[in-house]
Amino acid sequence: MAQRVVMVVDMQNGVFETPRFDQDGRVARINRLIQQSDLTIFIQHREGSMKEGAASFDLLPELHQPAHAHFVTKTACDSFWQTSLTQRLNELSVKEFVICGCATDYCVDTTIKVGASLGYRITVAADAHTTADRTFVSAEQLINQHNEVWAALSLPGNVPRVLSCDAILTEWS
Repeated sequence: MAQRVVMVVDMQNGVFETPRFDQDGRVARINRLIQQSDLTIFIQHREGSMKEGAASFDLLPELHQPAHAHFVTKTACDSFWQTSLTQRLNELSVKEFVICGCATDYCVDTTIKVGASLGYRITVAADAHTTADRTFVSAEQLINQHNEVWAALSLPGNVPRVLSCDAILTEWS
């Protein structure tokens, strides 16, 4: 069986100072994925006051953090840009992963598109990523739109899969 890897993007205290759609539900589903995964990689954004040692940089306290989890710090929407992520994935022999986290329309979106372009097989946990309402569109609309876009990316041979947490966990069982 393939390694069950979940990548959790930017689920940090500072990010959630802005209300996010269905925070409790998203955290609960992310925790279900983490509990069933073989490997968890947490991506943490460093910017402004969100830096190592600051409470705003820390992961949400309600997130399960396995002892064997890996952590990567980034400074851009792209989790691969000038980070150790590619090297870490290579060291761990990871070629495919499930992605979830925040923010749907920024860091999750960019990481999915770049990762898929780099050849990683990505499954998006459709009901385990979130964002905030924006000026012209609601968070829920953005989440649904991005799920639709990711499932239809024009990337021959490597279109991301977009599945519910329940469907992912069923595949993993």
